[in-house]
Amino acid sequence: MKFSIKKEDIFSELQLLQGIVEKRNTMPILANILVTASEKEIELTGTDLEVGLKTHFTAQIEKEGSITMSGKKVFEIVKSLPDGKTVTFNEGDDLMMEITSGKSEFKVLCLPKEDYPQVPEPKFEKNLIFPLDKFKEMIDRVYYSITQEQRYYLSGALLLLKDNSMELVSTDGHRLAYTSSSVENMKLEKEIRVIVAKKTLSELRKFEDDSIEFDLDENNLFFKVKNRTLISRIIEGKFPNYEAVIPKDNQNILSISREEITNAVRRVSLFSTERSRGIKFFIKKKEMELFSSNPEIGEARDKVDINYEGEDLEIGFNSQYLLDFFSAIKSENISIEMKDNNSSILMRPDVEEEIKYIYVLMPMKL
Repeated sequence: MKFSIKKEDIFSELQLLQGIVEKRNTMPILANILVTASEKEIELTGTDLEVGLKTHFTAQIEKEGSITMSGKKVFEIVKSLPDGKTVTFNEGDDLMMEITSGKSEFKVLCLPKEDYPQVPEPKFEKNLIFPLDKFKEMIDRVYYSITQEQRYYLSGALLLLKDNSMELVSTDGHRLAYTSSSVENMKLEKEIRVIVAKKTLSELRKFEDDSIEFDLDENNLFFKVKNRTLISRIIEGKFPNYEAVIPKDNQNILSISREEITNAVRRVSLFSTERSRGIKFFIKKKEMELFSSNPEIGEARDKVDINYEGEDLEIGFNSQYLLDFFSAIKSENISIEMKDNNSSILMRPDVEEEIKYIYVLMPMKL
């Protein structure tokens, strides 16, 4: 195999593959990328057996072939080369890839293509297309509440595709984030309901905005954006009944400036304990007081003006969970809907946005 290409044309693809290839070395071949040269095109493939990426682009092909080489090392080599230069890849004897550019020369040990795991191929027959910029914004709103724990079915977000709409839901057991948006001209024979891995969502956030084509088979999800296809194993398990978690009868509703409450929570959280990150809220008609204490440091109080018609309440929350929500929205004001001191609250932007967003948060005892 031998081909030549401009540094910039291959660098961007190698950079994307860095988030895919296996770094723990449980299987040495998974630290490699599969490089295939055919006719006028190069295809690069990386996988960790859960998430994979295929990308293809044009190059000057002198000799066709296929081999695997270290994804990290090739990326580092190409990154180190001067911009605008041509890079030549020439497969030599004894599984060695020679990489040259100007006066620079590198030889990288490779592994045979036969050792590389088979990566599923999509058919893209369903014609399911939606805008990536909108989907990325939805991902941003649910990403932080995907659990880091071992409950496998919670280690991703629930994706729901319906006629002319899509929804994303995530929960870590303490909070739930739900977002939905309309999608023009998307028709389905039946609703699609799958759990998408957190790593897959993370990689999709790195793609340039364009339309995204979606497909799936029994075991895998496929997301195609231009010349790149992201492949993700479907997470097995039953996602919790999120609709039952969303409060329906929270009658105590307050409206507050997002900027003011964000700054107040940040200030008061300086004195919360690292373990709980807890802050207590004292809510009255026109004013809300925030309080936190730490026996090793001291205590902090702050007050903010609110618009509120409801019962006086005392309720505690994890400050980081609040800040995650505040940072995920753009609206000037926030609506907080409460029932009592012990029940989950519902938060949302104060005005209806193109992408619907609600956030359910359980209180904590302080």
